[in-house]
Amino acid sequence: MNDLHATRLTLLAGGSDARTEMEHSIGIAQSAACTHVFTRTMFDEARQAAAGSNPDSRLCGLAFTAKDLFDIEGQPTPAGSVVLAHAPAAKADATAVARLRAAGGVLTGRTNMTEFAFSGVGVNPHHGTPANVSDAATPRIPGGSSSGAAISVATGAAFIGLGSDTGGSIRIPAALNGIVGFKSTARLVPADGALPLSTTLDTVCAMTRSVRDAIAAHEILAARRVTAGNAPLAAYRLAVVRNMFFDGIEPTVATAFERTLKTLRAAGARIEEIELPQLAELATINATGGFSASEAHAWHRLLLERSGAGYDPRVAQRILRGATMKAHEYIDLLNARHGWIARVEAAIAPFDAVLSPTVPITAPSIASVAPGAERDDEFFRVNALLLRNPSIVNMLDGCALSLPCHANGELPVGLMLWHAALHDDAVLAVALQTEHALQKQ
Repeated sequence: MNDLHATRLTLLAGGSDARTEMEHSIGIAQSAACTHVFTRTMFDEARQAAAGSNPDSRLCGLAFTAKDLFDIEGQPTPAGSVVLAHAPAAKADATAVARLRAAGGVLTGRTNMTEFAFSGVGVNPHHGTPANVSDAATPRIPGGSSSGAAISVATGAAFIGLGSDTGGSIRIPAALNGIVGFKSTARLVPADGALPLSTTLDTVCAMTRSVRDAIAAHEILAARRVTAGNAPLAAYRLAVVRNMFFDGIEPTVATAFERTLKTLRAAGARIEEIELPQLAELATINATGGFSASEAHAWHRLLLERSGAGYDPRVAQRILRGATMKAHEYIDLLNARHGWIARVEAAIAPFDAVLSPTVPITAPSIASVAPGAERDDEFFRVNALLLRNPSIVNMLDGCALSLPCHANGELPVGLMLWHAALHDDAVLAVALQTEHALQKQ
């Protein structure tokens, strides 16, 4: 599939037009490949908007989708649930949605997600679960929580899948579906109009078909210009962290990762293997439940009292864990995180980016983790594995990009390039060169 950049050049050269491209996107969105992707479609409005779009705008009237937790003027914001289906309509677009529209993007619909964004698996008992695009024979999980957003990009139904990332909810589905997902430093993109999971960890960001598209999407969402440069891989000093990131890794993922390191070294990359003993502190720091459960409970507690029976039981169970955190424990958590960030930043400061597997497993079947108490143990096992690696970057308040690194015929595997807060441009610069090197192999 052409990415946003190539399609925009075609439009500017007169080889196509926004109306034609929109009809193509809508056709894919209506296909069997996009079953359960949308919780609400806006196809008629999209056709009209594309027909009247400015061909010289940044997004040229091309399709984007928005995760179901973003406000869209005139619509309720259900966040993948049913308990908010009759909530008052939003009075304005979320800032991220408004910025994509202002750049010439056309919204085709709200995408399915894990209820209230509280899982990395992507299963939704209310709206169904969109199947991963990688395996026609076995329906596999899409990853979450931005599940529908990922499938909309991976199928070609959209060029940008707007989502959120609290513990990997952009990078997990990007890795499992073989696309690009960039989690920026959280403070760079306003979260106004996005229903929160964790106000400490939430990041508004997007999935795309290429790194250059990820840069374009980030520039729009953050209202800033990225300085990526054109330095070769040999100009960067990279690190690989072995401890924790490789625990429980599947052979398919390990093989793809080691093959990628070999390719990057052959392209001139200077890669050093390091240990981060600070990672072992996370279990103690989060022993009282962590930010997501406590902050989610603060938001949901009254709604759970009124409508708890309507929640996905797995989501409700995770939210309720936050009910036991005491005020002093929350303050201790804030302070512990602050000190931990300082120690990790010091350890990785000599490097331009750190390389890790985005997740240690490939996508399991939907059937193995589908709703049902008899599958809860497997669901929570898979969820923990999916969240572990990317959530480290959220705890760091850092930035990270997941990039496909599997070979043709293999299930998708993601390479995660990451660093501390406000190292976004360096991570994106390394990712551009890494993508180029992998495409040549």
